[in-house]
Amino acid sequence: MVVSAKMVKDLREQTGAGMMDCKKALGETDGDMEAAVDWLRKKGLSAASKKAGRVAADGKVVAVVDGAQGLLLEVNTETDFTSKNENFVAFSETAARVALQSGAADVEQLKPMSYPETGRSVEEELTHKIATIGENMSLRRLARLSVPQGLVVSYIHMDGKIGVLVGVSSASADTAALADLGKKLAMHVAASAPPWLDRTAVPADALERERNVLAEQARSSGKPENIIEKMVLGRLDKFYGESCLLEQPFVMDPDQKVTDVVAAKAKELASPVQITGFVRYVLGEGIQKKEEDFAAEVAKVAG
Repeated sequence: MVVSAKMVKDLREQTGAGMMDCKKALGETDGDMEAAVDWLRKKGLSAASKKAGRVAADGKVVAVVDGAQGLLLEVNTETDFTSKNENFVAFSETAARVALQSGAADVEQLKPMSYPETGRSVEEELTHKIATIGENMSLRRLARLSVPQGLVVSYIHMDGKIGVLVGVSSASADTAALADLGKKLAMHVAASAPPWLDRTAVPADALERERNVLAEQARSSGKPENIIEKMVLGRLDKFYGESCLLEQPFVMDPDQKVTDVVAAKAKELASPVQITGFVRYVLGEGIQKKEEDFAAEVAKVAG
């Protein structure tokens, strides 16, 4: 019995199982669609589609780095308990490595990539894990960072609740010193959550909005316009100091700015050091979690 692509597609749409699992089911049942559905159900693979509608707002942010490149991947599941499951952790870390090695720019490019040692794609392996673990899971987002020379350094906080990458560009051969600097700055980013790297990275609309707010605040004091402009410029310096990584007080030594810490390291290494970018992911950021009404649940059961 030759299993056609359409048969696999139809079975997948009906059951939500992965393509390779659907192909195998049809092969095992000589192309009998109903028997294939039953085969998948017996294997627990068709259950994945029923879980797909449930909110997955927990999970893990994982990081992988390889010299001058690095990647963050957020994989979501329904509960914190499952985020510690060995199968979930192994899948998340393997998917991140596949993403880095394949050059995938986003999760849609990652999904069709080959998942090691299974004959499945990453997306099909995800479906398989959903059926195995028993919770909805999703590949939510990924971000890549690279430097022309130097290192990309990662930091994972609270077992995957926050993930950070920092690009440290330098020709210095002292990779241990660069890694130490990058780790400290990644920890700073995790704690301070700067929106932007430096002043040039602040979007024009965000800067204009801040100017307007500061100008209105200054006008309320009754100062003349020429004084207001000077007040706005002074307050913008404070805005940059709070919002731009390189101008923030360094969390490990607030008497220094981050840019001072970088300059000191460059002097120590006798080689220019530049922080070229960073990425910060917070697990579940922006996902609407379901609010459980336990009183209603009890009433429903009692009724």
